Amino acid sequence: MRPLIPYQIIRDIRHTLCYLKQCGCNGFDCSEASLKILKQLGLPRQGAGVDRETLADICTDLGDCTRCGLCESRTHIVFGEGSPNAQLVFVGEGPGFDEDKCGQPFVGAAGQLLTKIIAAMQLTREAVYVANIVKCRPPKNRNPKPQEIRQCLPFLKRQLVAINPRVICALGSVAARALLDTETPISRLRGRFYEFSGIPVMPTFHPAFLLRNPEKKRDVWEDVQQIMKMLE
Repeated sequence: MRPLIPYQIIRDIRHTLCYLKQCGCNGFDCSEASLKILKQLGLPRQGAGVDRETLADICTDLGDCTRCGLCESRTHIVFGEGSPNAQLVFVGEGPGFDEDKCGQPFVGAAGQLLTKIIAAMQLTREAVYVANIVKCRPPKNRNPKPQEIRQCLPFLKRQLVAINPRVICALGSVAARALLDTETPISRLRGRFYEFSGIPVMPTFHPAFLLRNPEKKRDVWEDVQQIMKMLE
């Protein structure tokens, strides 16, 4: 791994401080020597204003990612898409074949169904934000492995902090388990709100699951109605 040059180190520290601030951290007890070092680096003092990092900052930091083996078979990184000020964020598990080809999330058959769900909520794709737990397509659309999730999830968490939505909708078991750090099945998770960094999270079935099990659409609509009430 290439050593970080000084400005990269400062950038990464700044990003970490922004993330901690959004998570509720108000500052640290530092010695005089530590404060002197921070001043020399040009980092914000305790109590000073810290700009929230943007989606563009995070995308730049992600770069042409090679942090896990998924990079070896991908065509495009699928970073996410939608409004940076979205009140609602949908999170799936990972890109599929169509998404890998074009670099956009949820554009295949499951994506078309998600778009219909969003329209039924009286919203548009442009008004919400859509992303995935991992940003590269797992081979043959398998579930992402734990080590792949560990490498990619911090970037999604930073995206969520940057957007600061009112509600997150976790689509499917992989997304719900990763965000909520649980092994509970989606069938037991769905139907009520949980929390991620102070943001309400509604787990529900993935649109791809609904294509195979259309009888579950009623359950998803019930979950979506709860989200709509939360957004009123």
